[in-house]
Amino acid sequence: MQPSSKALDLARQVLRIEADAVLALTGRIDGAFLLALALILNCTGRIIVSGIGKSGHIGRKIASTLASTGTPAYFVHPAEASHGDLGMIARDDVLIALSNSGESAELLTIVPIVKRQGAKLIAITGKPDSSLAREADAHLDAGVAQEACPLNLAPTASTTAALAMGDALAVALLDARGFGAEDFARSHPGGSLGRRLLTHVRDVMRSGEAVPAVSPEASVAAAILEISRGGIGMTAVVDGGRRLVGVFTDGDLRRAFARNLDLRTLTVSDIMGHQPRAIGPDKLAVEAVEIMEQHKVNQLPVVDPDGRLTGALNMHDLFQAKVI
Repeated sequence: MQPSSKALDLARQVLRIEADAVLALTGRIDGAFLLALALILNCTGRIIVSGIGKSGHIGRKIASTLASTGTPAYFVHPAEASHGDLGMIARDDVLIALSNSGESAELLTIVPIVKRQGAKLIAITGKPDSSLAREADAHLDAGVAQEACPLNLAPTASTTAALAMGDALAVALLDARGFGAEDFARSHPGGSLGRRLLTHVRDVMRSGEAVPAVSPEASVAAAILEISRGGIGMTAVVDGGRRLVGVFTDGDLRRAFARNLDLRTLTVSDIMGHQPRAIGPDKLAVEAVEIMEQHKVNQLPVVDPDGRLTGALNMHDLFQAKVI
């Protein structure tokens, strides 16, 4: 069986219906939305998200998004709540309940108990006049004109709208809490963003004897040997106090050959770079990448605030650390 062009038309229609459903939500970001934000921001307990069926899957995603953007939250299955897990919800908590119909029996069973003990209820439904919406302290209307399913039965546009409303809530909370990129990285240490924002130069640089260095008076031959020993394509040139005064690279050597210089009569200070790029150990590793890319260099000496050599790194070190 081969798909026809009708399948493409249907797929495009699904996307249009779901896009329209999300766009329609912008007119419903109003006082009720602000009330929901205030309930969560002023919550002294925990944020619990609950829903069943497709709404439950969306609820898990919303809980995860909240947790990763500065609002610790977790998901409780409403059916399990009726069999003991309701003990996870206390009076100082806020429950976010999702149900497109607003009539999910499993949620309506636990809502009176949750309300009786003093917890606040935020409902996300597609029916503002539903039982769940009426019980809520704040109701967010995620209703849609139609499902994207041709039968208008399978939860499609409605789940997309509920997810988008949850994302809007999470991002508004993120901004209200002043949650920044570094905060996000701390909750995602295993991801690329975490590595980029939590890895510092001191974490990836070579140090001690692994840092190639010579004095300005060193012969070019000695500098070449030091480059080979260090294995990063350059050697730092330092004075008696270990302050960086230059850098001698493979490129400097090639340029000296191109000029037909007699390297046997020269010291490294005669052909080194006298204005070397360098970075501090407390800088982010991504800042080292930026310097290297901007100035088209593959190595960087690392210096302390007084200009003393403390380390070195090259692009390969940054690749190994998965910063790039």
